[in-house]
Amino acid sequence: MENLSAKEDVTTKAIEKQTIKIPSDVFLFTAIGTMAVSLTLKCLGRDKDSEFVGQWAAPILIMGVYGKLVKQEESRKKN
Repeated sequence: MENLSAKEDVTTKAIEKQTIKIPSDVFLFTAIGTMAVSLTLKCLGRDKDSEFVGQWAAPILIMGVYGKLVKQEESRKKN
């Protein structure tokens, strides 16, 4: 069990190291962009495609929140 935890820590740290590099605005504007694409698809009568793309906004925003939390934690560790 301890080996699995150590492997998870290595993987998590690698993901967090990359996540810190992405500005928070990228997630916000990407989510807004997916909403705009979803609206456009809806207006074109492509309802199923619109629903599919529209569901991307929430996970993208959640990734942005995760990135913010990682940045705050890193900032707290430095101080």
